[in-house]
Amino acid sequence: MSGLNIVFAGTPEFGLPCLDALIQSKHYIKAVYTQPDRPAGRGRKLQASAVKEWALGKNIPIYQPLNFKNPDAVEELVNLKPDVIIVIAYGLILPRVVLEIPRLGCINVHASLLPRWRGASPIQHAVLYGDEQSGVTIMQMDVGMDTGDMLRKVTCPIGDSDTAGILHDHLAQISAQPLLETLDALADNQAQPEVQNNDLVTYAGKINKEDALINWQDSAVAIDRKIRAFNPWPIAYTTLGEDVLRIHQAQVVDIEATQPPGTVIRLDNTGMLVATGSKSLLVTKIQFPGAKAIFVADWLNSGKTQLHKGLILQ
Repeated sequence: MSGLNIVFAGTPEFGLPCLDALIQSKHYIKAVYTQPDRPAGRGRKLQASAVKEWALGKNIPIYQPLNFKNPDAVEELVNLKPDVIIVIAYGLILPRVVLEIPRLGCINVHASLLPRWRGASPIQHAVLYGDEQSGVTIMQMDVGMDTGDMLRKVTCPIGDSDTAGILHDHLAQISAQPLLETLDALADNQAQPEVQNNDLVTYAGKINKEDALINWQDSAVAIDRKIRAFNPWPIAYTTLGEDVLRIHQAQVVDIEATQPPGTVIRLDNTGMLVATGSKSLLVTKIQFPGAKAIFVADWLNSGKTQLHKGLILQ
């Protein structure tokens, strides 16, 4: 079996383990497509994507079209003559004219066990909804949103303390092997597509900063999931007067408080114990505006007084 000519389309770090595996395989990466450089940081300087930085280091041709509405962008891709296009968190929807370019089609590496959590934020939603496992699905792309036939799956347990960031890294690492297996099966005409069960579909929409606001009426279990799901971005938060208090880390405590939800029950070196709608939450790592994230124990040693027993968080 000879190697395939591949065009890779991706933007964030999630795709890097697959790229590393591809460049060491018998397949040939003809080009990389990634999002245009975007302003980032306080200086708003243009910043290249993680995938672009990787490709620059490997001297692989890079293309950054705004979209594929321009016939010239489509023609460029046609001229590369890819056998297959691999898409991993690219950030652009591929129109039918692009999906039909490669002879073996376009395949997507999706960070969920489809048909659960189609959409933009499958990793965060798996943590937010308390899923016991996640995984990666290698899928043949069609014009729908993550609706194509499944070619390979690999699973990954979600630990009780896993954040979205931790799960992201696990899934990125385990995605390379099933991707290579899928390419081999496609090259040998041995792929066995499996149609998704539409009765089991759930959607993971785009996350906004406002989604990370904590409702202390919720259970401690639900709030803990939110804190972990929105770490490292956008970070769950509550309000303290006019200030926003971000919460990076917490754990559920099996104490039913008599105080109203949001009340600080206890504040000591173990953390800040807060009443919720069910059980209590021990907040251990916080961040005030303009400051770095800090453990509650270290904050107490700083002598500051914004937090105190009896305070009600909103």
